[in-house]
Amino acid sequence: MVNSSLSNPRRVVVLGTGGTISGRAANSGDNIGYTAGEVGVADLLGGIEAPAGVTLAAEQVAQVDSKDMSFAIWRALALRCAHWLAQPDVAGVVITHGTDTLEETAFFLQSALAPRKPIVLTCAMRPASALSPDGPQNVRDAIAVAATPGAQGVSAVCAGTVLGAFDVQKVHTYRLDAFDAGDAGPLGYVEEGAVRRVRDWPVSETGAALDRLPEDEAAWPRVEIVTSHVGASGAVIRALRADGGASSPLRGLVLATTGNGTLHHALEAAALEAQATGIAVLRATRCTQGRILAKPGDTLRDAGALTPVKARIALTLALL
Repeated sequence: MVNSSLSNPRRVVVLGTGGTISGRAANSGDNIGYTAGEVGVADLLGGIEAPAGVTLAAEQVAQVDSKDMSFAIWRALALRCAHWLAQPDVAGVVITHGTDTLEETAFFLQSALAPRKPIVLTCAMRPASALSPDGPQNVRDAIAVAATPGAQGVSAVCAGTVLGAFDVQKVHTYRLDAFDAGDAGPLGYVEEGAVRRVRDWPVSETGAALDRLPEDEAAWPRVEIVTSHVGASGAVIRALRADGGASSPLRGLVLATTGNGTLHHALEAAALEAQATGIAVLRATRCTQGRILAKPGDTLRDAGALTPVKARIALTLALL
């Protein structure tokens, strides 16, 4: 823990989980051949000045490449966020995170916590060892958002843009501004340490009960994603149903559909078979913009504007 003075009435707590932002490469010119999760969060804060009247605290929750994010880390992260946000002097929480699954963690925390204070995820597309790393500015901008009076809910900050948990998506493989919010657009922008908001903060009426989040990773309901495409068949769904046995049965299925929730007929037949056996099935469009508009007679539920990965989180929490 660093700079955790209780004398100041406003703190921003920075929780580290690893990712590119804490990555190191053998030389400063290498922006892709790095190892994620090498630099501690306290070190990431070195040289970053807090906004006036705010002190910073740092805590390492995990140190992973975010492609390997897990339910166990999510649970631990949610509990630490809940702990810190309950402190009256804490204005908000910042989470340093890898870019690969940032949108999933953001949506999970919004769904699980429905926080009335801000939780701000931030990241980097270049490792900490880069000649010109983008992480320090992103962290500084995220702290500015977390310290903003009236801010609430879960958001993500990257390249000066503030994106809501419901809408944020990674849309580019290497560009510094790798995230977008689709039709909804950004919540705002961070300009020289000041937040210019253009939309309302994300709000959920209620969050999932934290005591329902299993401590044992194996106890989380198994929900898989299957994509519809040209020549798709029902073989994958039937294999998923057969795999796992009684110890890890398939509880839910998200179908990454084409267009407005459409499915290859063979895949749809297998999905209906699964639904008839008690498996929860949900359709989510693989399109990066728009939402599924329900039609009369739809036999499989849809996830509206949720992407397949976010629909999987929603279904997992519902099954809990």
